[in-house]
Amino acid sequence: GGCYNGLPLEPIPFRAAPDDYLAFLGRMSPEKGPADAIRIAREAGLPLLIGAKCREDDEVAYFEEHVAPHVGTDVVWLGELNATEKFALLAGARALVFPIAWPEPFGMVMIEAMACGTPVLATRHGSVPEVVVDGVTGFVRDSPDELAPLVARLGEIDRAACRRHVAERFSSFAVCSVGADDD
Repeated sequence: GGCYNGLPLEPIPFRAAPDDYLAFLGRMSPEKGPADAIRIAREAGLPLLIGAKCREDDEVAYFEEHVAPHVGTDVVWLGELNATEKFALLAGARALVFPIAWPEPFGMVMIEAMACGTPVLATRHGSVPEVVVDGVTGFVRDSPDELAPLVARLGEIDRAACRRHVAERFSSFAVCSVGADDD
């Protein structure tokens, strides 16, 4: 097994019953898929709340072209969030939409979402299949278009199982207690 960044679970809020929105959290860049996240949320008929860093010129340009035109009642731009705001956003979401288009080495936001009890809807790139258990802590598919219909199945995911998965695999304790025999 690999070695992961441990996440201390104590300060992270768990929500058994979420509000009625999807969340996107990440940089404003094409490989993170915010435009796909908007499409997925609209197709699923749920609002999308977006928290993201948008400071560099290319991030601002991407935002202005691909996100800003959609912002309104069903696509809410929150800007860059502090830790408290970030966990409130994740904990209240029906799911984190993570339609990445590049081999992300380790998506910490997926783990943070699951720690809150929030399932992850993600595309199969990079570390995603190692982090999200398809059908247990979210849904993993090859393309963003396959994710929208799965929003209707989020009720199948046990939010307590999402947090348990993080506690067992990715918490600071779990990471520290992994021995050399795990390879």
